[in-house]
Formats: sequence, structure tokens, C-alpha cells
Amino acid sequence: MKKYAVADGKLIEAVNQPALISIYVDPDEQEKKYLITEKKINEHTILSALDPHELGRIEFVADHITLILKTPKSYCSEDDFLFKVKSFGLFIFSDHLILCLADDFPIFESEYFKNIGNIQDAILKLINQSIGHFEAHLKVINMVNDELESEINTSVTNQQLLNMFKLEKSLVFYLNAISSNSHVIDKVKINAAKFNFSPAHLELLDDLAIENVQCYKMAEIYSQVISGLMDARASLISNNLNFMMKNLNALVIAVAVPSFFAGVGGMSEFMNIFGAKNTTLSYSLFVLGMIIIGVVTFLIIKKTEKFWKDF
Repeated sequence: MKKYAVADGKLIEAVNQPALISIYVDPDEQEKKYLITEKKINEHTILSALDPHELGRIEFVADHITLILKTPKSYCSEDDFLFKVKSFGLFIFSDHLILCLADDFPIFESEYFKNIGNIQDAILKLINQSIGHFEAHLKVINMVNDELESEINTSVTNQQLLNMFKLEKSLVFYLNAISSNSHVIDKVKINAAKFNFSPAHLELLDDLAIENVQCYKMAEIYSQVISGLMDARASLISNNLNFMMKNLNALVIAVAVPSFFAGVGGMSEFMNIFGAKNTTLSYSLFVLGMIIIGVVTFLIIKKTEKFWKDF
């Protein structure tokens, strides 16, 4: 557990002063027992705050308010192009804020957490940080998609296409999470009086609601683009594969033609023509002749393909 206090508009670790914010990272049984018995937090709500599949929501209890918000999960190479989301819980008391996180990450070590004076500031900045993380991850997804598109132009395998399917699935997760946060923000606005928000807080909350809607529309556009062009990209890979197969067929025919003449005549005929003592010359002329026949055959096939294509 980590505890933070406010000093000069910044959050610092509380050592000798009362803590304004407490953070529980994947709380163990003893910590859960403390939250349930001392803070009167429902056990199911604690588990919901740690569940990545839980939707965002707001609950009003006798002595505190519960917010469950969604935020992007940090991406790692093991995720293999699949961007995931996670949940975190805010338990808001009159003089204290408790955060429950599924995993440890530097939640307060960003530019969002400047000029904090009270719990209300921290709540809005946590919402703002979540929106900002979604926007940053959407930009990364768009960059990855552009890179996969450039690889598909010359690809003959479906690996890039499978990776794009994972990106599309990720955007579905993001759309659900951002929409869930939007419902929470709307309910916070409706019940703003219970949070003791100032006029400045309400103005910032309106801005956050608008920014979250814009974030949702951005994710929706990216999802529609990837989904709408998926068939075209699959056709492009198929065309690349067909083009490669045509070249391979032309190469096979080019090798088969000289093999036919070699099988009909064979080296014995060349030996008879040049004599047994001129084996080096016989083999050299034979190989050279086969190469010339193969190259000429390949060029004729390619010219024929071009003619019928233009015809």
C-alpha cells in the first residue's frame, strides 16, 4: 500500500502527515479484510475494481462513493498486437480517497497530476489521465496499422492480416471501455453535488465529457477503417500469391523444356559429335545450350502473359 499527501500542489508520499490518497495494488487478504471491515467497502465491489472485464460504473453508499473506470493496459511484446484494457476503482470518502489497482504502474507520475489541492482535483485528473492514455494508445494502434498495410503490399502470407484482426479486436475492447467511461462521467455530472465540485471542477468535467466523446469517435473511425478494408487487404494478399505462383509456373516450364531436349538427345549424342576426348567442351556446350533454351522459354512465357493481359 502507498499513501500520498498534498504539498504545494503536488502529491508526495505521506510519511509523517495524514494521507489524502491511499493506493492498494492487487490487495492481499489482509488488505481486503481491512477495506471490508474498517472502510465498509463491499467485497464484490473490490473484486470488480480488479476485474478487467468489469464495466465502469458508479455506486453511492452511506459513507462513500465508488467509481470504477477503464484504462488501457500497458502493452508488451507478449500481447502480440492485442491491446487490452483494465479496470481500477476509486472509493471516495469525505476526507480520503482509496484507489484499488490490479497491477502496479506509476499512476501519479505524469503531467496530469499537477496543481492538486483536494480529492476533487485528484478524481478529475484520474479521469483525464484515463482519456489521455486511450488517445495515446489509439495513435499507436493507427501507426501499427499503417506499418502492417505497407507490409501487406508485398506479403504472400496471412500473418499481417491476422495481426490486423487483433487490432480490430483491440478497438472493440477500447470502444466498450471508452463508452463505459462516458456513462460514468455523465452520472458524475448528474450527481455533481454529491462530489462537492466547485464551478471550476464542473467546467473541467464538461471538458472531459467532450474529450471522451471525441476519443470514442476516434476509436470508432479507426475500427471502421480497419474493418472496411479487411476484404480488400485479403484480396491484395491473394493477388500477390497468384503473381508469385505465375512466376514459379513460368520457371518450372522454363526448366522443363531444356530437360525434354536433354532427355531426347542426352549427353551421348554430344559425345559422339565432339568425341570422347572433348568431354569438357561437350559438357560446357550442353549446359550453355540448356541455359539458353530455358531463358528463351521463360522470356517467351512472360511476353505471352503480357500480351494476353493487354489484349
